[in-house]
Amino acid sequence: MENRLFKINDYAKEDEKAALKTVIKDTEKSCTVVWVVKPGQSVKCHKHPNADDIWIVIEGEGQFHPEVGKDVLVKAGDIIVNKPGDCHGVTNNSDKDFKFLGVLTPIPAQYEALE
Repeated sequence: MENRLFKINDYAKEDEKAALKTVIKDTEKSCTVVWVVKPGQSVKCHKHPNADDIWIVIEGEGQFHPEVGKDVLVKAGDIIVNKPGDCHGVTNNSDKDFKFLGVLTPIPAQYEALE
């Protein structure tokens, strides 16, 4: 039987140079990842014209960017639903790690940088 149970901390990796995305599971229709954004790091504003990107904040707090130049405080327990074409990005201005799960569907998804 295929593994369907995953432990987030087994996949949450970090990099001192840049925010790091680690794939937890790819399926035919979705991709589930965990991001670790260290203090001072960012996930640059971008969009997926043909896919939803749902973010579930699991640790810390950060400044979510629903559009370039706009900030909204998000923290552990928040869920962000980015529909196709929605701008999304995040910056960690705190002194603790910011971690979130991302579920992108359907895949393959296009990626367009906005900054």
